[in-house]
Amino acid sequence: MNNKIPEIILGELLRKANLTLSTAESCTGGNIAHKITEIPGSSSYFYGGVVSYDNSVKTGVLGVNIKDIIDFGAVSKEVVEQMALGVKGLMNTDWAVATSGVAGPGGGSKDKPVGTVWIAWAGPNGVESKKFLFGNNRKDNIKISTQTAIYGLISRLS
Repeated sequence: MNNKIPEIILGELLRKANLTLSTAESCTGGNIAHKITEIPGSSSYFYGGVVSYDNSVKTGVLGVNIKDIIDFGAVSKEVVEQMALGVKGLMNTDWAVATSGVAGPGGGSKDKPVGTVWIAWAGPNGVESKKFLFGNNRKDNIKISTQTAIYGLISRLS
């Protein structure tokens, strides 16, 4: 890429294409929005975000189907994709990114160990998501999830 920090690159891509962005964050707790809004001028493309840490916010604000949370869990493809589409519609943006995961140190299971994170990117052509296994350190998981979400947006906009 180049020596610019990812948030600057993302902002330049959004601004150049006249596109807008919103976020729906669970395990990252608003860190993606924080990194984006550290960049001067980000108000021209970043509309806002929802920190949907509790499932009631996922269902009540973002429109996630409660049955999918029951059947698949909050940390799942089904839920994170609905989060991304939900915030995209709520904020009326061109793009949205969503995260849901087990940051740790507790809360993991055999099927979803600490460090399991789903990230979804919703854009003009639909939504896609990917599962990651990052590790067992909470701060690292939040940081890496944030970076991965931003780099994923950059790759989709490039």
